[in-house]
Amino acid sequence: MKNETSKSYTFGLTIIATLGGLLFGYDTAVISGTVESLRHFFIEPMGLPLNEANAMEGFVISSALIGCILGAAVAGWVSQQFGRKKALFASAILFLLAAVGSAWPEIGYGMPGTGDYTFVYHFVAYRVLGGIGVGIASMVSPMYIAEIAPPEKRGSLVSWNQFAIIFGMLVVYFVNYTIAKQGDTEWLHAIGWRWMFASLAIPASIFFILLFFAPETPRWLVMKGKTAKAENILTKLVGSVAAKKEMKEIENSFDNDAIASLRPYYKFMITWFILFAIGLISLSLSGVSSAFEVSMIVSFLIALYVPIRSYGFLIIMTGVLLSAFQQFVGINVVLYYAPEIFKSMGSGTDSALLQTIIVGIINLSFTVLAIMTVDRFGRKPLLITGALVMAVSMLGLGTSFSQNLPGTLKLIFMLTYTAGFAMSWGPVCWVMLSEIFPNSVRSSVMSIAVAAQWVSNFLVSWTFPIMDKNKFLVETFNHGFAYWIYGALAVVAALFVWKRLPETKGKTLEDMENIWKK
Repeated sequence: MKNETSKSYTFGLTIIATLGGLLFGYDTAVISGTVESLRHFFIEPMGLPLNEANAMEGFVISSALIGCILGAAVAGWVSQQFGRKKALFASAILFLLAAVGSAWPEIGYGMPGTGDYTFVYHFVAYRVLGGIGVGIASMVSPMYIAEIAPPEKRGSLVSWNQFAIIFGMLVVYFVNYTIAKQGDTEWLHAIGWRWMFASLAIPASIFFILLFFAPETPRWLVMKGKTAKAENILTKLVGSVAAKKEMKEIENSFDNDAIASLRPYYKFMITWFILFAIGLISLSLSGVSSAFEVSMIVSFLIALYVPIRSYGFLIIMTGVLLSAFQQFVGINVVLYYAPEIFKSMGSGTDSALLQTIIVGIINLSFTVLAIMTVDRFGRKPLLITGALVMAVSMLGLGTSFSQNLPGTLKLIFMLTYTAGFAMSWGPVCWVMLSEIFPNSVRSSVMSIAVAAQWVSNFLVSWTFPIMDKNKFLVETFNHGFAYWIYGALAVVAALFVWKRLPETKGKTLEDMENIWKK
């Protein structure tokens, strides 16, 4: 009976923590149903030249990713200094602020609906706040689950967070579709998009309230010297006998080397932000319209010199490229721009949103398939197979647009692509990142890899509208060019895994240390 109670308690805490993952998915995908409305409300009234308008649209749509990068950067410090639970509280509050502010960017200046395109930067600011919440949740939610889960169940429980991310995306697809059905296109452009962002407040409020019932993790309490409280929580989680044994293991795990291993990461972050500030100021003064985006990406690449010098080229670039390829195959183009892609196939607003829901269902279903098979078939086979499926699908999708083939064929390619990603690079990339690095540097190198993932996400989301709406490319390739690029990069991703990535299936962490020594 005691064992069943412990299991129920642990699973309940896991569900609470995975709400952070659900909000991660919800906040990043809510934009998919609002792209056309944001263009109509904010971008078109500016009267910008076509290329500048496309770049501005890409910035507005991807602005939350700026916050994601910042959130991921500070999540390690916040969760270590103030605790995992307080870090999750911070993310919940940020989600709430983002929900209200994105729906009501003129807050403090007028009632909802009274503002115009001049509030675009207010809107961007609230999207950045939501992005910071996403960045924190993306790191802390799985960390919280791992630190409260018993060793024999840790893998399966942490996997629920990935499921929750996809589920959050699917939920918001339904929400966006339902809201869009409440009025015509004019209503959607004026008011409907606001309700889509406001809907985030419901799961954010639930998350905030439930966190009051969740304890701090035993590992963080031990790190802060609160051993008695930690043991009490462990007893609830695993029982008194196992709690005493695990307490000793946790206490022994906190040594000076493990704490010191974060120092190169802090140096990397400081270097990155200094270079970013210098680049932003210099490019802005030079009149470069995309000064922010260029500075963000180039400063990150240059700052990688710091951790490469500390940890070595191979280990850093393996993590960075693994994360980057997860984004370079174009998944977030599908997640963020799915309704717009379907509209370019000839679908109306309602039909495009409904087809986006189908994409979400495929994503969720094949994520479950990956969770069930990753330990049976291994990591590399799934990653290579998924990359090749995505390559064929994206090349086929680009050709379908270029040759103006039927919309049904394009839908099949998009769904096949989504299935290929969900069964491989979606969940398995995170599995590899958590396993592939040696114990002594895992937290530092994984933090840099997560930052690389958000920067790559930002790059793809920013550049897609530029490629997809470029007059020359549209006239020449009829919207097909960008998908060919993603298809080619998927081929490169498969080659990278085949040639450079070690298999981690069945290997201990000590085995991984030996791999890097070779």
